[in-house]
Amino acid sequence: MFGAALSEHPIAAHATGEVVGAVLERVGEGPDVAVLFATGAHVGAFDDIARAVRETLHPKALVGASAVSVIGGAREVEERPALALWAGAAEGARALWFEATALSDDEWVFRGPEDDELSAGATLVLLADPTSFPVSQFLEHTRVHRPDVRVVGGLASAGFVPNANRLTVDGETRSAGGAGLVLPAGHQVTTVVSQGCRPIGDPLTVTRAERNIIYEIAGRPALERLLELLETLTEEELGMARQGLHVGRVIDEHKAEFDRGDFLIRNVIGGDREIGAIAVGDEIQVGDTVQFQVRDGRSADEDLRLLLDGQIAEGALVFTCNGRGARLFGESDHDAEVVVRSIESGAVAGMFCAGEIGPVGDQSFLHGFTASVVLFGGRATDRPLRLPE
Repeated sequence: MFGAALSEHPIAAHATGEVVGAVLERVGEGPDVAVLFATGAHVGAFDDIARAVRETLHPKALVGASAVSVIGGAREVEERPALALWAGAAEGARALWFEATALSDDEWVFRGPEDDELSAGATLVLLADPTSFPVSQFLEHTRVHRPDVRVVGGLASAGFVPNANRLTVDGETRSAGGAGLVLPAGHQVTTVVSQGCRPIGDPLTVTRAERNIIYEIAGRPALERLLELLETLTEEELGMARQGLHVGRVIDEHKAEFDRGDFLIRNVIGGDREIGAIAVGDEIQVGDTVQFQVRDGRSADEDLRLLLDGQIAEGALVFTCNGRGARLFGESDHDAEVVVRSIESGAVAGMFCAGEIGPVGDQSFLHGFTASVVLFGGRATDRPLRLPE
């Protein structure tokens, strides 16, 4: 059983009482896990809030983070005082701190759980401070040393300077590092990573590249390929391309066909007409399959709906980009409303992030403009998909 609650009361003590009371009524005392999200207005009282949740709800594992905006049920409260609390069943789950120490600009030492606490097949829900915990390097470290561990979550976003955010693990509050909820192997957990893009053109093979520069695609200059593609787009697609053009890189090259969820999306950050190359926000290898992509509110809506199509679950955590919400869709509550349709109990909570974490293929990455959703107790259904007109 899962439950979630949202309070917009500006006084932290009142808001805490409202969300704890509602969750207690739904799931009872002593749930296996609880996850707390608080907007910036409650950062000063975050320690008291987390302690009150632990002492009243008595979850076996508690993690939480501060964010610019939070999600509760079908609601998204953007840049206003709000608390969201989510709790439910996840036997054996543990809440743990993760720490990082820099040895140089590009070398870090990570400290976290022992091997038996983060074993093969586990899922790690990670809430991290963006100023003190290098998530991209941590994910690379995890891919090398613990490749069978799936990592999902997001970066705290209440502030973007040191000590601006708050994290909690079992009632202890810090302003740096990462708060992790480890779900052992065997839990029925499904992840949906909606990067919000629409593919244009066809998937093609990179035939010459160095680091993040693509010189040739399918034997021709990359920029020439791109300009040729732009000439075939509709006016709507051209408008999206002008707002921001992206490249999707296939993660699992062994697949016979590629669909939306097979691509890791990265920005196109420049082009050089003289040499015919384009630069992207990721390292590209010769032999990689790439496809150009565009993004707007409509494509982001379609992508999330398609990826959630046929999914039904008992509870969900949502980590959505702080550039989505009303900024992208023109109205509030979009991602929350789409996700809650797949949740039988309505137990949805989450936060707007400064970067979202989730797997593409069998590897986890740090994303932008993405909705990373964790479904608990999920199962497939054959209900028909309805896209808006």
